[in-house]
Amino acid sequence: MTPHLIALLLASAASAAPPPPTASPQTQADNAALAATLNWADTQDFDFAGRGFLGSIADGKIRDAKGAVLRDLNDEAQFSGPAPATVNPSLWRNASLLARHGLFEVADGIWQVRGFDLANMTIIRGTTGWIIIDPLTGAEAATAAISLVNEKLGKRPVVAVIYTHSHVDHFGGVLGVVNPADVAAGKVAIIAPEGFLEHAVSENVIAGPAMLRRASYMFGALLPRGATGHVSSGLGPMGTPGTYGLIPPTDSIKTTGETRTIDGVEIVFQVTPNTEAPAEMNFYLPAWNALCLAENANGAMHNLLTPRGALVRDAKGWADYLIEARRRWGGSANVLFTSHFWPRWGKDQISDYLLRHAQAYAFVHNESVRLMNQGLNAVEIGEAIKLPEPLGKAWFNRPNYGSLKFNARAVYQRYLGAFDGDPANLDPLPRADLSARLVAQMGGAKKVLAAGKAAAAKGDDRWAATLLSTLVRAAPDTPGAKAALAGVYRQLAFRAEASPWRDFYLTGAQELEQGIKPSTQAAAAGIAANLSVTNLLDSMAVRLVPERAITPMTIAFEIPDARERHLVTIGNGVMLHEKGVDDAAQATLVVPRRALIGLIGGAVKAPELMAAGQLQIKGDLAVLQRFMTLFQPPRPDFPLVAP
Repeated sequence: MTPHLIALLLASAASAAPPPPTASPQTQADNAALAATLNWADTQDFDFAGRGFLGSIADGKIRDAKGAVLRDLNDEAQFSGPAPATVNPSLWRNASLLARHGLFEVADGIWQVRGFDLANMTIIRGTTGWIIIDPLTGAEAATAAISLVNEKLGKRPVVAVIYTHSHVDHFGGVLGVVNPADVAAGKVAIIAPEGFLEHAVSENVIAGPAMLRRASYMFGALLPRGATGHVSSGLGPMGTPGTYGLIPPTDSIKTTGETRTIDGVEIVFQVTPNTEAPAEMNFYLPAWNALCLAENANGAMHNLLTPRGALVRDAKGWADYLIEARRRWGGSANVLFTSHFWPRWGKDQISDYLLRHAQAYAFVHNESVRLMNQGLNAVEIGEAIKLPEPLGKAWFNRPNYGSLKFNARAVYQRYLGAFDGDPANLDPLPRADLSARLVAQMGGAKKVLAAGKAAAAKGDDRWAATLLSTLVRAAPDTPGAKAALAGVYRQLAFRAEASPWRDFYLTGAQELEQGIKPSTQAAAAGIAANLSVTNLLDSMAVRLVPERAITPMTIAFEIPDARERHLVTIGNGVMLHEKGVDDAAQATLVVPRRALIGLIGGAVKAPELMAAGQLQIKGDLAVLQRFMTLFQPPRPDFPLVAP
């Protein structure tokens, strides 16, 4: 959950909407077959998810500062009762559990606000005030959460905030619970794992625009909520729109075993880098025998490679850190809580959970590598792999968020990359060319459309999707082609046990029928304000259009407040930049870092900065003017399902 993911506003349904889609006989049969294999006798999660409930917002509405409703929690009531035919029964169970919202007691002195956002906010009572763990994604949801805490438990100041890791749903709401002036004055501590700030602001600098586009699919950003739309994000109900910010840490945890005493509360940390996030940590609270496992442990399988796109995560390292946590605290912890889902109570429950959850990630790693070394490619491994029954029957290992198939393919990619070793795939045809040739070879658009519809009628929807997506890419104007593909995607969505898969299919269907809707940009200036000059120049380098940048030029950026100088060299279609280089430049910009962020981000114009004394230009102005013409802005709404 990173800054570019946050545009999760829902669009209204069209006024003259067609009848709601229904599940095909094959979809219903497949869902029934899956339901017959699930461990419905295990109802422990329903007790855990509801235990300690103290109440929620009186009218159920999260509002912005002007009173506008950002999210109505009353909508969650629809996710109850038997699973509709249009929702995978395992995913419906997940949605009904995550729909519970409000303040919950974890232990005497520890509480959680759940269901207000993708993640949980945890509150610990110190000697004089509150210690906040993961202050949600946006300031508005965080404000609603802390207001509920103060209403139910008595008002106290926030004395510390702990960011468990570097994804935005765990820090972006900090301005809703803390005033930066209090942090600057030393009244509030901000604690995070080492490397947090770098990863929090830079993870999406390079590929952020593409990730954001794919994230709108993964989280169903533009889907209606309900039995034929978005039902759950897999690890939380949905993200709440709002304003996102970041206050840099005042204290970093570098090694496992480090301790801090914060407002009278002793905390023992375990650093877990490159697990669910590049910078992440767990911690233990000896006074309560309480263990926090951040987002390293969950109520469902997580992603080793998130469909929105990211670097592949380390399944083996993830499992190893869970086993380390079990070895350190599994015998003493009476309660375990996490950044998503609900807590777990009882030593035996916790020990078994940690063991089988770790074993699941270790199995995905080990079995994928075994099959890889037997010659299977990524897709074949995904088809072949299956969790052993003792692991697969555990609800916390079900693929409601991360998919077993996708994770297995991710392990292959981590070790061997995208190429599968088949020489035919060394130099594959581009998809547009390939699609056109295949359609022609199969006898033309009408025959492919008929074949796709015939496959769909038989319930062979994966094959139907292959045929029809090939046709849509080759001949998108073929009458009935997009509608047929949209219907197939919906049936695949109605079967999907993983929420991201469901939302990908449904968003693809929606775009085939309605075209691409403009994505909603997140109000994330508070995060962008922490970008380094190196981050900014990296983002410019990947937007440079090569043919515009053949002629050499040099530009220097002098950043007086950071006491930095960066030299940018353009030539041969490439932009390079170096920090701390004194070589002469043809043109120099002298500008504070925050002003440069605004200038590059388009929030402010150069003449405005010059008038305010925030920008000085030295050297050849014509070179600088030519420099500014070299770049191409990202395309925020590029097509995914059709050309």
